Amino acid sequence: MARRQLIDRETEAAKLRSLLDSGKPSMALVHGRRRVGKTFLLSQLWPPNQVLFYSASSTTPAINRRAIVEEAARWSGQELRSQDHPTWRTVFRTLLGLHPDKPIVIVLDEFQYLAEGERGLREVASELNAVWESPPPRSAGLVLVLCGSAVRTMEALAKGGSPLYGRLDAQLQLNPFDYFDAGQMVARYSLTDRVRAYAAFGGLPANLAAVDDTRSLGDNIAELLLSPHGVVRARMLTEIDQEEGLRQTSLYRAVLAGIGLGARSTGEIAARMGRKSDSSLKRLIDQLEDMAYLEREVNFGASPQRGTRYRLADPAARFHYGIGLQAESVVATLGPKAAWETWIEPEAFPAYAGRQVFEDVARQACRRWGPGQGLPMVAQWGRWAGADRARNEVEIDLVGRTLAGEMVTGSVKFRSRQANAKTYLDHVGALQRLADSGLGWAKEALAPHSPFWFVSAAGYAPSFYEVMQRGRPTITWTIEDLFPTEAASTD
Repeated sequence: MARRQLIDRETEAAKLRSLLDSGKPSMALVHGRRRVGKTFLLSQLWPPNQVLFYSASSTTPAINRRAIVEEAARWSGQELRSQDHPTWRTVFRTLLGLHPDKPIVIVLDEFQYLAEGERGLREVASELNAVWESPPPRSAGLVLVLCGSAVRTMEALAKGGSPLYGRLDAQLQLNPFDYFDAGQMVARYSLTDRVRAYAAFGGLPANLAAVDDTRSLGDNIAELLLSPHGVVRARMLTEIDQEEGLRQTSLYRAVLAGIGLGARSTGEIAARMGRKSDSSLKRLIDQLEDMAYLEREVNFGASPQRGTRYRLADPAARFHYGIGLQAESVVATLGPKAAWETWIEPEAFPAYAGRQVFEDVARQACRRWGPGQGLPMVAQWGRWAGADRARNEVEIDLVGRTLAGEMVTGSVKFRSRQANAKTYLDHVGALQRLADSGLGWAKEALAPHSPFWFVSAAGYAPSFYEVMQRGRPTITWTIEDLFPTEAASTD
C-alpha cells in the first residue's frame, strides 16, 4: 500500500528511524494533543510486519493487559495466553522478547490508559523499568515507543523522579502545523485560500484532512464547521470531554466560549461566565493553558505579572467559539451554506482572519523564511494593544527586538485592497503616540535606523512607497513572500 506524504515531521521521522537503525534497544516518548498526527506518523515509518502497534483503551488495566497479549500473539504468530500474564512486568518481558533475531518496533499508543490515574501509571512505568534493566536477550534492534495524548502525564514520565527518568533515548512533542504546513494539506487552493483554510480549520492534521480542496473553501466550511452534522464541528464540541482527568467539563467549555467571544482577562472571562474571578477559575484557565488549549499574551515590554491576556491557541477553536457558535441561529434559519455566503464570508470571517490569525501567520513566516527574505533576526515577536496617554486605543501588530538590539515594528493587513499611504502613516502615528506616552521601545522604534516590516496580502499601492521615510530600512512582504517556495514554482 502506498504511503501518504509526511508533512512537517521529517526531523521526528529521521530520529525514530535512526533508533532502530542503531541496532540497540531504545525507548522513545512521543506526545502531543489529540489529532495532531502521532498515530499517522508512527504508522508511516516502518513496514507493518515490523511494528507491533497497540492502542490502549480507556477501560481497566486488566482489560488492556489481556488485549495487548492477544494483539502480540496475532502479530507475532506465537502462542501467548493472557492468563500467563497477570502483571505488567510479565507483559513487558514478553513484548521485549518478541522476534529476538530481527529488528522490531513496539508502539504502545495512549500509554496513559494502561493504568488508572498518575499513581497507577507510575507503577506501570516502574514495572517497565524493571524489565528494561534486565531485558530478554536479543540479537537485533528494538524500539519501544510510548505514545500518548495526555501531554502533562506523558511529559511527567521523562522528568526526575519518574521510574523512566534517564531511560529515554528520544522525547518528541508533535505540535499542530503552522500556516505553511497546513497549506500543504490543501495544496490545490490559492495562497490566499490556504491562509483562510488555516484560519478556519487550524493546524491539526485530522481537521485539515477532512477538507476537500477540489471544492470551494466556503463549501468545506459550511459542511464541516457550520453544519450541525459537521465532522470538525463535532470534534470541537467534544474534545474537552475526551481529556483525561477533567471533571465538570462544561466549565472548561464555558471558559473557551468566553474567550472566543472576546473575553481576554481573567476578570472578563469570569464576567462572561457569570461567576467570581477567584482561584478556582484561575485553576481552570491554567489547566487549559497546560493542555495547549489556551495561550497567554503580554504587551511587548510589559511585566508578565501585569496585563496578561488569554486567547484560544488553535485557529479552529477561535473560529468555532468566535464565529461558529454565534452563527447557530442563522445556520438553523438559512442553512449552513447560506449563512456562510450572506453573513460570515462577507462580514465576520474577513475581520476574524485579519485580526486573529494573519498576525500569527506573519510571525510564523518570520521563523521560517525571515533570514532568507531580508528580515532581521528577531528572537521573539510580540504585539502591543492598549490606550495611549490620551486614552485612545492603539495597536501595533508586530513588535520585536533583533539579536543586535534594534527594534523592529510593523503592520499586517489581510484584505483584498492594497496597503496605501494611510497604512504607513497610521503605523508611524501609532508609534509616535506611544512614544509620547512614555514607552521607551516605541521611541527606539521611531529612530531612523530601526526597521519597519509590513505584510500586505494584496501588495502595495504607489502611495505607500511615496510616503516611506528615506533611509529607514523598510521590508514589504506580500502573500507570495509567505509562500516563497510555492511562488517560485509558479514563476
